[in-house]
Amino acid sequence: MAEQDGSAVRDEVAAARRIVVKIGSSSLTTAAGGLDADRVDALVDVLAKVLDGDGKGDGGRDGDGKGGDGRGGANGKEIVLVSSGAIAAGLAPLGLDRRPRDLARQQAAASVGQGLLVARYTASFARYGRRVGQVLLTTDDTSRRAHYRNATRTLDQLLAMGALPIVNENDTVATDEIRFGDNDRLAALVAHLVRADLLVLLSDVDGLYDGDPRTPGTSRIDEVRGPEDLDGVSIGSAGRSGVGTGGMVTKVEAARIATAAGVPVVLTSASRAGDALLGRHTGTFFHRTGRRSANRLLWLAHASAPRGALTLDDGAVRAVVERRTSLLPAGIAAVEGEFTAGDPVELRDAQGRPVARGLVNFDAKEIPQLIGRSTRDLARELGPAYEREVVHRDDLVLLD
Repeated sequence: MAEQDGSAVRDEVAAARRIVVKIGSSSLTTAAGGLDADRVDALVDVLAKVLDGDGKGDGGRDGDGKGGDGRGGANGKEIVLVSSGAIAAGLAPLGLDRRPRDLARQQAAASVGQGLLVARYTASFARYGRRVGQVLLTTDDTSRRAHYRNATRTLDQLLAMGALPIVNENDTVATDEIRFGDNDRLAALVAHLVRADLLVLLSDVDGLYDGDPRTPGTSRIDEVRGPEDLDGVSIGSAGRSGVGTGGMVTKVEAARIATAAGVPVVLTSASRAGDALLGRHTGTFFHRTGRRSANRLLWLAHASAPRGALTLDDGAVRAVVERRTSLLPAGIAAVEGEFTAGDPVELRDAQGRPVARGLVNFDAKEIPQLIGRSTRDLARELGPAYEREVVHRDDLVLLD
């Protein structure tokens, strides 16, 4: 495909100050599953050059090798690295020849591999006098209000103190119910969490193609301005290496999440990371489609797995969807699932269609006695603790 003049687009990339970079397992590990030190060092070299800002890649070291003033890069840039590779790195040390399917062995591999992964990054960034900090997240850490604030403060403080955060899913303790599912989506949500100016997704493919890039006649898509630009595009579902969980589908979905939250995205190969971060015309650029938001509801919509469901009557559906009100007990018709207060639940209409998701204020076993009743009656009969919303509007997000 002939390259378009993307100077204006790439100026936006080059001007980004806070950048989230996501790297996949296939770009960091060998085919046998161990960490490839040369690949890790190559990525770190690129990131150090970007932070240094002089194009020489010396990481901004001062005379004693301690990395400048510790406040991001010499050019004011900051990077948050979302790195896959923990499970893949733990395969070879545990004698596993492929990624296990069962959760217990995945957790064991992550436990061994995460330490190896961060140790490798620590040593590699130390060549440039730069510190790193490990941040492991689960969906539970980010959809609940207090946990979300804590995650934001931790990442902001690491950046303020000159440390480069290395984020990964906490695979060692994550269960199927509290998993992000893939680090592409995690990266999109982290970009929202840290109020990033840019998300760069690094893969083993140099961009999004209109078909299988190995097939003659396919072309790389330079820009995506909206969903309509992807009409008729066949997007593959799996990566080539077999050590990760993502593929082009997850990357396009991550781009959709990030751009809807006001964060533009560059998708390219790890080998072209330097060009991408410097704003050069490479990979596929996804334009932002929505406005930046400071709330955590993006996490609630995209990172939480419902633990149950509440069926609403027609009046409650209108109140929640059209008037954006809280859900009161009087509007509930039925309850499903086993959940506790604070868990995410799905809100459905009478036909069973999901209309919203929210954090519930009561345990599942409490709700049957609340159904169809006013909060005033409940407070009089059960006490003042029951004079409240089942799902507050601040803990509720509408679904498309």
